[in-house]
Amino acid sequence: MGRPRGFDEDTALEAAMRVFWEKSYEGATMSDLTEAMGINRSSMYTAFGDKESLYKLALTRYREGPLTYIRRALEKPTLREVLESLLRGTVVFLSTPGNPKGCLSVQGALACGTAAEPAKEATIDWRQQGEAAVRKRFRRAQTEGDWIGDVGAADLARFVSSVMAGIGVQAANGANKSEMNRVVDIALQAVAR
Repeated sequence: MGRPRGFDEDTALEAAMRVFWEKSYEGATMSDLTEAMGINRSSMYTAFGDKESLYKLALTRYREGPLTYIRRALEKPTLREVLESLLRGTVVFLSTPGNPKGCLSVQGALACGTAAEPAKEATIDWRQQGEAAVRKRFRRAQTEGDWIGDVGAADLARFVSSVMAGIGVQAANGANKSEMNRVVDIALQAVAR
């Protein structure tokens, strides 16, 4: 029987998520990760696997933690409320003090070398799953008669995902909450036409 772990896995995973969020997959060194997690490399490998496995766990943690506003937004009763909650929620999330600048889903592994290709593919898949959830909600709005515009659910989901990612880039560039909210205002006006 092995001895019990001398660290809290949730706390360590949260710390790893924040390192990847701030530095990206390739930018995060093993030393950065283990130092932030408060554990040594062998404990990290035993508890979480290699860096790639840890990154995938961090993506899941990100979705189930900081990005829960998306799930709540998709539960809103009308499409207009869904759209506004997604976009305004993104601004609130990205302007929360103490969070790294930008969005892990954009900065985590968007551009990387061939050695990091599995992390890049995991991030792409993760983003596609998110867009699929938005598309499903928009299709429901069409079925319920809540959305009668000319734009299809897939195109609207792609547009909203693009705006959310773009706001993430703006946040990484230093845009403040007011500036990001003006982008949301324009996007909502464009969709409301």
